[in-house]
Amino acid sequence: MKKLEIKGKQLILDDDGFLQDWEQWDEEVAVILAKDPRCTSEPIELTEEHWKIIRYIRSHYIKYGVAPPVRMLLKQAKKDIGQHVDLQYIYKLFPQGPAKDACRIAGLPKPTGCI
Repeated sequence: MKKLEIKGKQLILDDDGFLQDWEQWDEEVAVILAKDPRCTSEPIELTEEHWKIIRYIRSHYIKYGVAPPVRMLLKQAKKDIGQHVDLQYIYKLFPQGPAKDACRIAGLPKPTGCI
């Protein structure tokens, strides 16, 4: 287990950089999870397009207790970002994919089936 200290809070991460308590997340935590080499192999500079996806993933998780399926994520991203969004575009934003990078940065638990 890894630990990060942010704003005086001790955050516990698993070996892949996923928060162990998703309720400790805030946007400052997200920025650190996107850039800290203990959490990611490839730093991500978060843009408004990233934030739209991160916020959607979190709201879906809060409502249903699970991250949205990729097909749902794409449908919502097209609505929020634009019709040019496809899976390749999502991977451009989140190089390790929506399950690994987007969920990790959103502070959610590691999705089942995520390697």
